[in-house]
Amino acid sequence: MKLYIKYMVSIRCKMIVKDQLEKNGIPYKEVNLGEVVLTNPISETQKNLLKTSLLSFGLEVMDDKKAMLIEKIKNAIVEMVHYNEELPKVNFSTYLSEKLNYDYTYLSNLFSETEGSTIEHYILLHKIERVKELIIYGELNLTEIAFKLHYSSVAHLSNQFKKITGLTPSFFKSLKNKKRTMLENV
Repeated sequence: MKLYIKYMVSIRCKMIVKDQLEKNGIPYKEVNLGEVVLTNPISETQKNLLKTSLLSFGLEVMDDKKAMLIEKIKNAIVEMVHYNEELPKVNFSTYLSEKLNYDYTYLSNLFSETEGSTIEHYILLHKIERVKELIIYGELNLTEIAFKLHYSSVAHLSNQFKKITGLTPSFFKSLKNKKRTMLENV
């Protein structure tokens, strides 16, 4: 049995979910971003207890199939951009279609309808957050960051960065108080 958890976008969220599953005595096989694989089906009472305990951490157990698919799309993007060492070699549309086993047009339309913005824009926001993170770490220069995140050039990365943040990457790097957006808020 699987449960789908809304707003579960970080390693910290996974730790919270694991902790709450254990506190509620619910055995599980694995916990992934947005998804829990349980070893056995759970009762409505256990599900409601879990819902209540997760809600106190800003996480929600989902029942709506479309909402679950939207959350799967978001989690696939977060995982792809933030937790993979390298972005996939295929187009994002192909990646999402293959990962979620749905036609990309359907995913795109559903996402736009529900979220009021496109999947491409959501990916772009996450890529820019990843660029910020890599700039802050200071281990890679802009050319290496552009290559790592599959930008066609440093100029392309810089243009998108400025369009989203209002700052150039080099000005962002020079800021003393470097503010990043929490993944949950992107």
